[in-house]
Amino acid sequence: MQIIWKGQSCFQIITSQGKDSQVSLIIDPFGPDCGLKVPNLSGDILLVTHNHPSHNNIKAVSGQPFLIDGPGEYDIKGVYIQGIPAFHDKNFGKEKGGMTIYTIESESMRVCHMGDFGQKELFPEQLEDIGEIDILLIPIGGNETIDSEEAQKIISQIEPKIVIPMHYLLPKLKAKLNGLDKFLKIMGEKNHESLPKLVVKSKDLTSDEETKTIVLRAQ
Repeated sequence: MQIIWKGQSCFQIITSQGKDSQVSLIIDPFGPDCGLKVPNLSGDILLVTHNHPSHNNIKAVSGQPFLIDGPGEYDIKGVYIQGIPAFHDKNFGKEKGGMTIYTIESESMRVCHMGDFGQKELFPEQLEDIGEIDILLIPIGGNETIDSEEAQKIISQIEPKIVIPMHYLLPKLKAKLNGLDKFLKIMGEKNHESLPKLVVKSKDLTSDEETKTIVLRAQ
C-alpha cells in the first residue's frame, strides 16, 4: 500500500489487488480557493468527507471514479470502505454540520481518515465502528477542526500503529491553521524526517509497538 499526501485532507491511497492490479483511492480533493495548487489526480474510488470546496473538488479527479460522499458500507474492487457519521464541531453539528469518517480495509490493513473532525472525543458507537486501525490520518490544525492536543486524545482512543497528521498550516494556504511543530512536540517527536510517501505492508506492522508518527510532504 502507498499513501501519498496532496495537502490539506487530500490523500491518494494506492492498494495492490493481486499481481499487476492496483486500485487508486482519492480522498477530499481540494479546489483552488484554498490557496494550494490543485494536483493532478486520477482514481478508481473517490471519498468526500463533507461538502466544502476544500474537500469536494470532484471535477479535479479523472478516471470516472466511484463516488462515496456519506455514511454506509461499500465493497468496491476488493476494497472495503465504511463511512461513519460524525460532527464538524463540538456542538453536535449545530455550528458546522456533519461530516464522515472513513475506514478503508485492503491488503490486510485498516486505514482511517478523520476528515474535518471537530468533536471533543469519539462517541462509543463511533469508536466501535472504527475498530482496530493500523494507519490513522488525522487533522491537527485547529480552528476548523480539532487541534494538536485534541488530536492526541483521539489518537489515545483509537490507538493506531501509525499516525499521519494532516490539515495544518502550509505555505500559501489561506486557512488560518496551526503548524506541525506543536503536534510533534505533544507526540514526543523531537527529530522527524518527512517522507514523500508511505509505502507499507501488513507484515511491517507489529501489534506490540507504540504508535509511530509519520510526517508526509505534500506532493
